[in-house]
Amino acid sequence: MSIDRALAGTGTWLDDRLHGARGVRVLLRKIFPDHWSFLLGEIILYSFIILLLTGTFLTFWFQPSMTDVIYHGSYTPLHGVRMSEAYASTLNISFDVRGGLLIRQIHHWAADLFMAAIMAHMIRVFFTGAYRKPREINWLIGIILFTLGMLEGLFGYSLPDDLLSGAGLRILEGVIQSLPIVGTYIAYFLFGGAFPGNVIIPRLYILHVLVIPGLILALVTAHLFLMFHQKHTQMPGKGRTNQNVVGAPMYPYFMAKTGAFFFFTFAAVAIAATFAQINPIWLYGPFNPVAMSAGSQPDFYMGMLEGALRVMPAWQWAPWGHTFAFNVFIPALVPLGLLFTGAALWPFLEQWVTGDRREHHINDRPRNAPTRTAIGIGVITFYGILWAEGANDLIAEHLDIPLYITTRIAQVAIFVGPVIAYILTKRICLGLQRKDNHLIEHGVETGIIRQLPGGEFIEETRPVDDERLAVLTSRVEHPPLPSIETGDSDVPPARMRGGLGKVRERLYKVVTESTPIATSHNGHGNGHGNGHAVESNGHDHAAIGSGASSSEHSSTATIAGTETEDQDA
Repeated sequence: MSIDRALAGTGTWLDDRLHGARGVRVLLRKIFPDHWSFLLGEIILYSFIILLLTGTFLTFWFQPSMTDVIYHGSYTPLHGVRMSEAYASTLNISFDVRGGLLIRQIHHWAADLFMAAIMAHMIRVFFTGAYRKPREINWLIGIILFTLGMLEGLFGYSLPDDLLSGAGLRILEGVIQSLPIVGTYIAYFLFGGAFPGNVIIPRLYILHVLVIPGLILALVTAHLFLMFHQKHTQMPGKGRTNQNVVGAPMYPYFMAKTGAFFFFTFAAVAIAATFAQINPIWLYGPFNPVAMSAGSQPDFYMGMLEGALRVMPAWQWAPWGHTFAFNVFIPALVPLGLLFTGAALWPFLEQWVTGDRREHHINDRPRNAPTRTAIGIGVITFYGILWAEGANDLIAEHLDIPLYITTRIAQVAIFVGPVIAYILTKRICLGLQRKDNHLIEHGVETGIIRQLPGGEFIEETRPVDDERLAVLTSRVEHPPLPSIETGDSDVPPARMRGGLGKVRERLYKVVTESTPIATSHNGHGNGHGNGHAVESNGHDHAAIGSGASSSEHSSTATIAGTETEDQDA
């Protein structure tokens, strides 16, 4: 009782001065949907927190200096070797600081998990249409976070100044120098002179521990604020509409769940750091501009850029004595530029094509947006081919095939693979839609075979349960374009005339292609022309064989499920 009185008194004292009780109540009562895919966003947040904690620990001992020193630490194979102070301090953290190697590996694994979670989260958002109005800004924030994460990772694993990170910086210098006219000047300014210079590590250190983390923290805060303000999306299901959120409140359910999930995430990263070695810089040795290690591979999120550089044919121009290295400029900037630009513009392009400006708080099932899902799988295929090509030397070695064969395969697959993936994915989605329509109209097969008096064998079916029916009937058609509403005989509105209007109308037919939405019979069919019979109780049956006309046993279907205006997402 005394504890309750003390807490109440403290709360009253704070509320009298800060007036925050109402806001805290709203926060604690906020409803969060319960679906596993929403935990991907939490992994991003928790891995970022782990990065901040472990990064703070590492800054106590890391020396961001390129000053040459002679190593006399615990790692005897490098004893007496000349190296930069940055590399020597990283060795010191790994071998002489208690727990230093574990924290280093936790930091690196958390960085990889951070990027992997962002990629998985953005894929989930794209496939479910969670980027639609009013969440376009949050989608753009996610793209910027992914870009900053790539830069943060690149600068982070460049800081130890080992041979592998030095090779990455060498590639970065080549990419910058491939920029026409200004590239040489930018590279000279960044490195403080000819590569590698003596200021790049201190400059990357400031960017890595101060500038980019500050930007990421600000964007994550904005992302969470918008999510709280606009309310969370939810998966289709019984009772879920665009006007409500079905789930559990923040206190106590979500707080307990998310708190436990943070420790699960931390435990997974710690276990990986304990048993799976990552970035053993002592094996690579200090950076030497004239040396290069075999089988060098960047972290996975940079694999696409590495593969693009390897798959690009040699192509250079040298007009008027100036070299334009298109074999570096194009693969380094064009694929990723197209990917990010296309992702940023897609919500607005889809809205313009479909004319759908409604607010969406219910997510789509990927099968219910076949074109969008097919485009997403095509992009993933494009990314995956370049990512795999980033390790073409290792693939060639392990599969015992010529290196240039892997490159030729990738050069063809980069154009053919996404097209095949698009076609197959769209056909699969349309097939899954037809399967859903069949379940809605005819119900679920029970496996029970009966023989009717006329000799016909039928399989009994049962209606789809209400929860599953709500999911199956969550698909709705897009609103028609003005020109389609008016009909062929009427004059379309001004914005639908001309070449741009015709392009929009054709894109509309592609983007909105789907099978017709089934009438919600919920397992009650009419028995005419579909090989199904209905008994007097109205339950639908599948005909296996017939000894008499099935029309003798058919009856009028009963409507068991209806769609509501709420389910328009």
